[in-house]
Amino acid sequence: MGGLLLGTVPAPPALGTGAGLTAVAASAWQTDASVLGLAVAKGKVYVGGRFLKVRPPGAVAGTHQTGRTYLAAFSQSTGALDSGFNHVLNGVVWAVVASPNGSRVYVGGDFTRVDGQVRNRIAAFDTATGALVPAIAPRVSYRVKALAVGGSSLYFGGSFGLVNGVTRNRAAAISTVTGALLPWNPNADNDVYAIDAADDNSKVYLGGTFAKVRGTSRWAVASVNNSTGALLPFAAASAVPLPTSGCTSRVKDIETYGNRVYFANAGDGWGCFDGTWAADVATGNLVWKNSCLGATEAVTVVNGWLFKGSHAHSCPGAFQDGTGNHFLLLQNPANGSLGPWFPNTNAGPPTEVGPLVSASGGTDLWVGGDFTKVNGAGQQGLTRFTNIGPGAAPLAPAVPTLSSPAAGQVKATVQASLDNDDVRLTYRLLRGSTNTVVAATTVSSAFWSRPTVTLTDTTAPSRTSQAYRVEVSDGNHAVRGGYATVTVR
Repeated sequence: MGGLLLGTVPAPPALGTGAGLTAVAASAWQTDASVLGLAVAKGKVYVGGRFLKVRPPGAVAGTHQTGRTYLAAFSQSTGALDSGFNHVLNGVVWAVVASPNGSRVYVGGDFTRVDGQVRNRIAAFDTATGALVPAIAPRVSYRVKALAVGGSSLYFGGSFGLVNGVTRNRAAAISTVTGALLPWNPNADNDVYAIDAADDNSKVYLGGTFAKVRGTSRWAVASVNNSTGALLPFAAASAVPLPTSGCTSRVKDIETYGNRVYFANAGDGWGCFDGTWAADVATGNLVWKNSCLGATEAVTVVNGWLFKGSHAHSCPGAFQDGTGNHFLLLQNPANGSLGPWFPNTNAGPPTEVGPLVSASGGTDLWVGGDFTKVNGAGQQGLTRFTNIGPGAAPLAPAVPTLSSPAAGQVKATVQASLDNDDVRLTYRLLRGSTNTVVAATTVSSAFWSRPTVTLTDTTAPSRTSQAYRVEVSDGNHAVRGGYATVTVR
């Protein structure tokens, strides 16, 4: 999915000042099966997938349902169903993309009919009226899995071999003006899972499970000319290991944003490359590579961070196996390091992967997939996060361990707290029933690193018994733990 605006790589906030998104999921309708495609345009979110029905937030599966066959639209601001956008498709929607100006939404998938009209695996809708666009009706012979708009071209990839009766192996393009088939022809020898055009449409990127493009070896990723599909130099492709008997890593998603392009990989095989990587659009050189394990399915730039949807279970330099799967993470787009944002989903049928697709309207993040819970609460198929509200509250601190190392001094220690959208938290030592602040410090923590916080009261009354507790604050919430007592020397 392409970036919303031309520009340079955004500078993310410094770690500890917040993620620019709250970790508290905002209200949104749900689906009764997986979401596979998302796009935001003109105040609406267009959602495609395997679902046949949608339901309000909080409704349990099978209740309060409204029919929507594989495609629906929701309000970007409220998450509520758009009752005016209701089309009947006869097959799964695998991809959704909006035009840069938001006037159109394109969908691709397995369908051959939309509202009874012939639409062989690609259709377009006018976002102002919700109507089908008559000119966009190519005859694609099999599944369309990925879509991207660049200039006046609609690029698409998948498993097909023919478009309008003309050979186009797994990648093709049509005119967004006339709907005519274009000469662009990368000729991939296996499925294309992801496709995106540079923001200036200078080139197009392909990802998937192919081994050759135009007869030349290019495993899983390629950069090609935007009008012919001819291969371009792309040194960064070395980030993806060549397949072996124990490892096959494929590109699952591509996000271009300004002068960077970001890739999501999923590997099958223990220790096989599952992470993310970034390349320079102009030079094709590798910028960074993050080798978290746990297949990455989606990447989207939002609020100066790179979002990744995956089932990461181990990330070198951060957390290791034993902390569970972390399906929602942010990365610094400058170097790939993890950011301060730790909400989570689960993984549900049929893929048992979790998040599968994501999109942003600029200041929000929409996530779709096969999950049935978000932050432990029931929410199937679709969720959203915004920059509105105070965010998540810190975990309440434990009762402190107290000692009196010297006359008039009390030392308190406590394990650092955890906050799902802030890593730098302020700790205050409170004395007595008046909760007098006698010490304060700021400490960084994350779910994989919760250090011991030490606070010392140097004004404690000697030869008295005093009660202390710890308060932790993220700037929006202040949470207090229980009291402990000590006799002051």
